[in-house]
Amino acid sequence: MRRVILVVLDGVGIGELPDAKNYGDEGSNTLVNTAEAVGGLNLPNLGRMGLSNIEPIKGVHQEEKPIAFFGKMAESSPGKDTTTGHWEITGLILNKPFPVYPNGFPQEIIKTLEKAIGRKIIGNKPASGTEIIKELGEYHIRTGYPIVYTSADSVFQIAAHEEIIPPEELYEMCKIAREILQGEHAVARVIARPFAGEPGNFYRTPRRRDFSLTPFKSTLLDYLKEDGYDVIGVGKIEDIFAGRGLTLSFHQENNREGIENIFRAWKELREGIIFVNLVDFDMLYGHRNDPKGMAKALEEFDTFLPDIQSLLSDYDLLVITADHGCDPTTSSTDHSREYVPLLIFSPNFKKTASLNIRKSFSDLGKTLADYFGIENDLYGESFFSKIEEGWR
Repeated sequence: MRRVILVVLDGVGIGELPDAKNYGDEGSNTLVNTAEAVGGLNLPNLGRMGLSNIEPIKGVHQEEKPIAFFGKMAESSPGKDTTTGHWEITGLILNKPFPVYPNGFPQEIIKTLEKAIGRKIIGNKPASGTEIIKELGEYHIRTGYPIVYTSADSVFQIAAHEEIIPPEELYEMCKIAREILQGEHAVARVIARPFAGEPGNFYRTPRRRDFSLTPFKSTLLDYLKEDGYDVIGVGKIEDIFAGRGLTLSFHQENNREGIENIFRAWKELREGIIFVNLVDFDMLYGHRNDPKGMAKALEEFDTFLPDIQSLLSDYDLLVITADHGCDPTTSSTDHSREYVPLLIFSPNFKKTASLNIRKSFSDLGKTLADYFGIENDLYGESFFSKIEEGWR
């Protein structure tokens, strides 16, 4: 039996990449800076796996004999967005970044969408999601015009009050936008951002949905599915891969439900992979510059680790990593160009070691392909032979 639980702690980076200055992200280190900001993190279970052996983190003990292989991975693809990070984890590297729109989207795009949905568009500028609904929410309610905005990432976001434009109608608008945003304007994600509340007290609801581009070549997920393995997505994995390569999906409203979905998915898994995205670190705390919230979410995840580890049999794997950084302590509210942590645990490991710095997230996808014994043409350099030594 070959089974893997692969958990992506969305936005939980571990230090600036060498090219971080090109992205305005010098000094970013989501884990280390968060720990410093709150006076230390209480992460005993991640600590035992070797988290502080990757880089010292205040409050997290450095282990003499970690129970997991540990290291960090650099991103080969240009950019620092969710889609790029997840695709690269599964062995697909981009040659050029997805387009971004620091001055808003071209009028040709906006006019085409307005004609297609039969409504005018307001906004069309980079903005914080909470700030733009504060600014334009009341006008949106009066007019019924959806709010379009972007960020430093390659995203086209449409916000609408659930009582004015119901979520299902908003999703249809996003699907139309996804069809329009192709070619030179092929943003990584179109995101539906429903909100509720009254003027002065608007809040985003959990019914967000992402509409990503379809991967341009086969990923690890496709190869696994084609070989007859179960490929179960938890969280926004289905959205990120446009439904490709999955046999079953579970969605959730928050990290706690996502962790519960790991246990639900495990009951459905015969042989294959559970691919998990826990988004609260990024969505609720990184983007809102909330290190206390980030710390609390990390500590909550840590408390569930023993229960997740207890699911595994001797040659199963638990992999914990991230897709980019989202440092809540910097002035920016956007993603940060960072290394991501890499922890690989199996209950039958007799020894572990450092995996050092991997040149690409795709090394992980290549390694998991070797673990499952599937032929592939994924990018990356496998380190599976090193993992195998842990069982000997």
